[in-house]
Amino acid sequence: MDELGLGATSTTVVRQRTFKGHPVDVEKAEESGLDGNHSMPVLNTSSTAMRQLEDLEAGLNRFVNRFTRKGKKNVPVVASLRAIAFSSWLNLFVIFIPLAWIAHFVTKKNELGEEVEVFPHSVTFTFCFLALVPLEWLFDWGGEQLALYLGTQLGDFVVISLNNIVEATLAIILLCRNCELKLLQSTIVGVVILHLLLIPGAAFITGGANIVHQQLHPHFTELNHTLLTMGVLSLLLPAAFFSAINRGVLRELTRDVAVGIIVNDDTRHIFLVMSRGIAVLLLAVYVSSRIFLHNPPGKNNALMLDADAPAAMMEEEKELLKEEPKANQYVLIVVLLISIAIMAATTEWLVESIEFVRESGNIQEEWFGMFLLPICSWAANGFVTIVYFIRYTCKHFFEEPEPPAELAKARAIDLSIQFTLFWMPFLVMLGWWTGKPMSLLFDFFEVAVLLGSCFLVNYVTADAKTNWAEGFAMVAFYCMIAVCAWFYTGQPEINFLLSCQSVAEALTSFAAGGTSE
Repeated sequence: MDELGLGATSTTVVRQRTFKGHPVDVEKAEESGLDGNHSMPVLNTSSTAMRQLEDLEAGLNRFVNRFTRKGKKNVPVVASLRAIAFSSWLNLFVIFIPLAWIAHFVTKKNELGEEVEVFPHSVTFTFCFLALVPLEWLFDWGGEQLALYLGTQLGDFVVISLNNIVEATLAIILLCRNCELKLLQSTIVGVVILHLLLIPGAAFITGGANIVHQQLHPHFTELNHTLLTMGVLSLLLPAAFFSAINRGVLRELTRDVAVGIIVNDDTRHIFLVMSRGIAVLLLAVYVSSRIFLHNPPGKNNALMLDADAPAAMMEEEKELLKEEPKANQYVLIVVLLISIAIMAATTEWLVESIEFVRESGNIQEEWFGMFLLPICSWAANGFVTIVYFIRYTCKHFFEEPEPPAELAKARAIDLSIQFTLFWMPFLVMLGWWTGKPMSLLFDFFEVAVLLGSCFLVNYVTADAKTNWAEGFAMVAFYCMIAVCAWFYTGQPEINFLLSCQSVAEALTSFAAGGTSE
């Protein structure tokens, strides 16, 4: 046994690299089964697991201590409610919430004895739109206040999730209440390109007007490139599959519309199964990315900024630690939950009241879903943004201007990533649960639009820097898409496969002079 070296102890130097990429020499003394010159390094998995558990526990302790403000005085409930009420003059718009409800529920009987609304659709739409303004402001302000309890990373995640609430609610209404699946897909694409192109482009224009370039977190930017591309490519696969299969003999439904015999219920079943599998994988990717961001590899990194973060981001984290919150964390959570419920009902009535625009204006469904609905759902937030932009401009010209911000957060791009990797697959799974045939087979034009937007955004943010010229290019591309979509009528084959009734019934109904819905 001794001749084989089984009892010998050898020391092996293992060359490793840390999460930051710096080389580290680790000496490990191991019991070797070979001679001293050929000993194999054996990883001590038990000690590694213990270190990971200790780091995770330390991160959780930091989170609990910060969230509960251990050793600090909590904000009283009354003071919290007062701070929420007087956080902005935009809260005066809360008067439109009961007005929107009244406009929706108050009805009268016409000559035929049918219940009709007293207020015109335009009035109901205006009230609902203005009612969303204080709710959107509360989401922004409440999210920023929660960031003082959660830190930069978790705080940004909360703000992003709250800002996606209106669009997510709109999508759920289109799926479960109206079962307008084609319109839902167009709205998903519209929400994504709105947050990929128009909003960050406008932000880069205004933020970079007085500075050569603004910085993005390089670590987050690299991961965002991967996640954004992953979400868009998940739509390319079903579209490529559908375009590659044989259409068979064309069936002429009307003089202008003919579809292949491949458009049937069996084909739809294939794409539903495919979409549900992709949806599960997308959700897994999104969850794993959150774990990686909030608990990256390395010692004691959980819920902390890494050392490679820009100086502006490190300074922001220091400011968050110093700043005192204006509202109690538990009061904020309760108020935000109540606001989400009110917002959900108001958004539903907004969608119902805006239908008159599509019907009276003869607007194509593609343009209605890709541009009008997303912009209306975001318009309240946009109104808040415009108000504060005007205030910033006035201060710049008539008072001492504030120094330009060096850090561009690009939260809108994170909104798109969350929508493609979480909300989109969530809607597919929700459709499966509720019996709605929601799939990831999107219109080819919509897939091309998403691919182009993804390419442009990844190219603009590749160097982790932005400027106003790149922002203008993003806004210009959004306008190009809007011009093209105005004339686009959609693919009939996709419309039939997304019908809430069977495909055979949808084809028969359309051939008889109905619609593909």
